[in-house]
Amino acid sequence: MTLIDTHAHIYDPQFNSEAGGVDEMLAQATSQQVSQIWMPNCARETVAGLMALAEQYPDRCLPMMGLHPAYVNDTVDDELASVAALLSQHAFMALGEIGLDFYWDMTYVDQQFVAFETQLRWAADQQLPVSMHTRSGHERNAFAEATDLIERLALPGLTGIFHCFVGTLDEARRATELGFKLGIGGVATFKNGGLDKVLPHIGLEHIVLETDSPYLAPVPYRGKRNEPAYIRLIAQRVADLMQISIDDVARHTTANAQALLPALYGNLLPR
Repeated sequence: MTLIDTHAHIYDPQFNSEAGGVDEMLAQATSQQVSQIWMPNCARETVAGLMALAEQYPDRCLPMMGLHPAYVNDTVDDELASVAALLSQHAFMALGEIGLDFYWDMTYVDQQFVAFETQLRWAADQQLPVSMHTRSGHERNAFAEATDLIERLALPGLTGIFHCFVGTLDEARRATELGFKLGIGGVATFKNGGLDKVLPHIGLEHIVLETDSPYLAPVPYRGKRNEPAYIRLIAQRVADLMQISIDDVARHTTANAQALLPALYGNLLPR
């Protein structure tokens, strides 16, 4: 069995040496057959930690580059310039984490849309997948507005993952019809998470697995620090909901993730 965690912030301070350290976290992931961990960026302040792990573990910890919508503010131009510069200087496996966040603050929503569209265009131009954050709030549906924009732009070859998908069956079908995968994480294990009404009706070819570590830990660790080793619990929950084996879930979701990797990473197979 081989598993891929397609979204984990393992450079977060919650994984510092006092909290057990990155090496211990990676050893635990290995013990659960997690072969790769894909790391989204948030903003300039997270680049150093992200790049340090990517350089130290180049076969295991694959870096994305992007500006997270929750980090968008009046410095957006400088943040986007930094992303553009890094994309020109280093190899990244995706644009991420990008998207729309209406949950915390609506002050910079217009700037969020500018950052989102700009990064979608960069992804299409550079033939990179995207990892998209769509968190609703303030009576606005971030998933709907993100998909509206993607449909309106109609960028050739654009693909990627709707990270932390928690939507309805209709939303799941809309995402997959656009050619995107659904990132399924710890919410699938929550009693009222809602994915029990979605996953049984979605083909396995449309999903990938993620933890979003250190956030959104699955049951029985809910409320505690999440880590990539727990992705096996998510895989088992998906298997239970779809009434298939965990081996089938692992095989298909790993293949789905690998298919998203750009040509640069095409020979980087799970071990």
